[in-house]
Amino acid sequence: MSGSMARVRDILADRLDGMVGAVYGRDAMPPPQEGEGGEGSVMSDDEEFMGLALEEARCAAADGEVPIGAVVVLDGRVIGRGHNRPIGAADPTAHAEILALREAAGEIKNYRLPRAVLYVTVEPCPMCCGAALQARLARVVYGAPDPKAGAARSLYRLLEDSRLNHEATVTGGVRSEECAALITEFFRARR
Repeated sequence: MSGSMARVRDILADRLDGMVGAVYGRDAMPPPQEGEGGEGSVMSDDEEFMGLALEEARCAAADGEVPIGAVVVLDGRVIGRGHNRPIGAADPTAHAEILALREAAGEIKNYRLPRAVLYVTVEPCPMCCGAALQARLARVVYGAPDPKAGAARSLYRLLEDSRLNHEATVTGGVRSEECAALITEFFRARR
């Protein structure tokens, strides 16, 4: 495992340990969740939809863009997809999340997406968190943390800031090693 992936794993493990301790007590393990653990366990919806976001990220990499992908899900159905395109589109706002939100809003013909969930392979930046709040998303799920630009948890907690007019639930670390590996390999190949 590369040093950066090991660091991501350690950060996520520390955060998870802190959350588990806060909820269940320091020495207790959380109760098993449905579909968790053991052979033959069913992949969670979060993992499945993150897999679709990973497919989008691979499309971005194939286009020479930073491999970040996103999907928007409403009632178990994908209504928007996107992958990074700022270079190809000559548009600094053409982040995966923005493109997926635009497609989702067009699909349901409403700029508000109050029951929708955004899945993105890397923690969203401040611009993308702002778009998620404007869309009134119910939830944002990301894969790898972004210690340099992450605005959901790493640098800021924009999606959970009670001073703003909307808050979205945040879940991080879903398929994080796969998501981080795509970014690491992309930049390693460019050096």
